[in-house]
Amino acid sequence: MSIIRTFVVASFASTLIAGCQSMGQSGAPALDSDNTSYKRMVTQGRARTIVENLYQCPVKVGNHRISGVGQITATDGTVITVPAETALQKGLGPKSQDLYNECTQIVPKNSAEVSTAGVPVIEIDSDGEVITGFIVADNYYEMWVNGKLVSVDNTPYTPFNSSIVKFKVKRPYTIAFLLADWEENLGLGSEMFPIGPSGKPWYPGDGGLIAKFSDGTVTDSSWKAQSFYIGPLMDPKEVVERGNMHEVYRLGRVHPFAKRPTCEDKCYAVHYAIPANWQSLRFNDSNWPRAWEYTDDDVGVDNLPAYTRYPELFAGARWIWTINLVFDNMVIARKTVR
Repeated sequence: MSIIRTFVVASFASTLIAGCQSMGQSGAPALDSDNTSYKRMVTQGRARTIVENLYQCPVKVGNHRISGVGQITATDGTVITVPAETALQKGLGPKSQDLYNECTQIVPKNSAEVSTAGVPVIEIDSDGEVITGFIVADNYYEMWVNGKLVSVDNTPYTPFNSSIVKFKVKRPYTIAFLLADWEENLGLGSEMFPIGPSGKPWYPGDGGLIAKFSDGTVTDSSWKAQSFYIGPLMDPKEVVERGNMHEVYRLGRVHPFAKRPTCEDKCYAVHYAIPANWQSLRFNDSNWPRAWEYTDDDVGVDNLPAYTRYPELFAGARWIWTINLVFDNMVIARKTVR
């Protein structure tokens, strides 16, 4: 073999090996370096309202809440959007297609009445599989697949709605959800509950996500979930970092056991910087905590028809969130499907 030929063959082999290494053993692109910043930022008091209401229900319903957006300045000077900086506020991405929504008067009586025929398919890969999913989020979600925005919750707060999504992708692929438990007391992580004269105006609400997809993917503890906004707090020291987990274990994790702080509009909140490219297939979430599973009773959804009318559509899926269902207000959840 000539020297030139030997050099060409060796170069081709090196390129092939490097390419295989960059793709990883599973055929997925190698993960980027972990760029998650766990910079801790502290705020106190109420945020300044910058958006009065992201969504106005066009019909009269019994449980419509105003979905305001605020900004608040942390003690280090960082300006933070609460409850979250969302695609909905920016006018990005396709709005969610309704499975159940009182505001649009799409209210199938049961799973047999649900049709997915008119749901548009968001293409990720032209040679991929078309996957249908059913989603309920308490309260807001936006869903990304391999870094592409495929569904933005059209009703960010209440009334509680549920959604259908279709996307075309090939494995492996990564689903990333940004999730927000919305709030009426902006920057304070609290709300009036229940609505009416007996309601408590400084009630720390709770979140939750449940989703099931036609390829067998379901929300469960195999997902990763990280918190980025925690409150209301009597003292920011109530949030303890254990590795990459942000814990407020002394306050309780679910209602009715969670402690309700008495600080009202003087409460604190702890925030963490949202990492770049969190939506990406290549984003490195290997150091994130696993998602925690919750029951219907934990999330308090036994009387929500957007979910309870369609048990077949969510069979096998579990409600998920971070380790704290009550005090963690803004969460990112991710799953790579292989």
